[in-house]
Amino acid sequence: MSNKFGDFYPTKWGFSKAVAAEHAPSPKQFMPEYLNDPSFYEKGYHLENVGDGGNFYWVTSPAGYDAGFVVTGSGVVVIDAPPGLGENLQSAIRSVTREPVTHLIYSHWHSDHIGAASQFGPDVKIVAHDITRELLTRFPDKYRPLPTDTFTTDETLDVGGTKLELSYKGADHCPGNIYIYGPEQKVLTKIDIVSPGSVTFMHCDVSENISGFYQAHDDILSYDFKALIGGHISRWGTREDVEIVREYWHDVLAFSQEALKEMSNPEAMQGFVVGLGREYQMVGAENWINSIANYVTERTLTKTTSNGQTWPERLAGATVFTKYHAWTVAETTRTERTHHGYQAEGNGGPFYIA
Repeated sequence: MSNKFGDFYPTKWGFSKAVAAEHAPSPKQFMPEYLNDPSFYEKGYHLENVGDGGNFYWVTSPAGYDAGFVVTGSGVVVIDAPPGLGENLQSAIRSVTREPVTHLIYSHWHSDHIGAASQFGPDVKIVAHDITRELLTRFPDKYRPLPTDTFTTDETLDVGGTKLELSYKGADHCPGNIYIYGPEQKVLTKIDIVSPGSVTFMHCDVSENISGFYQAHDDILSYDFKALIGGHISRWGTREDVEIVREYWHDVLAFSQEALKEMSNPEAMQGFVVGLGREYQMVGAENWINSIANYVTERTLTKTTSNGQTWPERLAGATVFTKYHAWTVAETTRTERTHHGYQAEGNGGPFYIA
């Protein structure tokens, strides 16, 4: 398929084109067999029963967005309604049950995950965090109806004896992003933190609180789960998937701290602006932060990891997206965490990160 922009839109001020031959292919464990089945693209969805109990389902789309639903015997509880899955979510539900959808849970307020919620009509109960309702009230969208039931910290949704435990542990990907856990099925839904088998999308999946993003990996592992629904991209996840990607993120963090110590002290920073007039200080600033990102990227991608492989061999997208993760983790480490001191009066004082 072609379009009027071809396969790239170039400009001297922007990004250069990525070339496939310069990047590692996705590992086989990231490429399930159903991706090779033409019926997946014809139907617009792929469905699997996950966890224990036989009533919890994971459904994904060619657009790379996934959702979940539980058949309770007294109605179907749907978790998220991505527009890229759209009404094919209803097709997936009808393929296993004729029970009506009675409840819809919003994982968080972002439209890429709940932007098809209006399809279920006005009679469905919509459950979400207080902050999600606040944000959708502030920024209304006819495709994302306001939640009818909200909670602050913890809540249990009981439909026909099937229970889902809802929990909010603080901002991570965004404020109001909740944990949805089926204790009987041992299925956990936590969206936009772990994309099983990959390093996730750019800039920590465009998360707003990177310290919270890191904490969320530990919080996920605190649950006893057999299947994780992560919101993206071609697989549901296992505990091992979370442990692997947690190791990756801690490498990115460790190398970010190392790069900041080496390149972000006052003396080193002067080197990035040497020879530049005041009118070109922003050029030096770009070279400084991009140099930090490059350092972190190189150290991360060339490291031999805990199983003897490199990250490009273990996780999809490592050579494509690590530079964006490195930029974000380094900058938010600099802003969210300690600066190791500060400038004393005048020009003296100990080492600190600018």
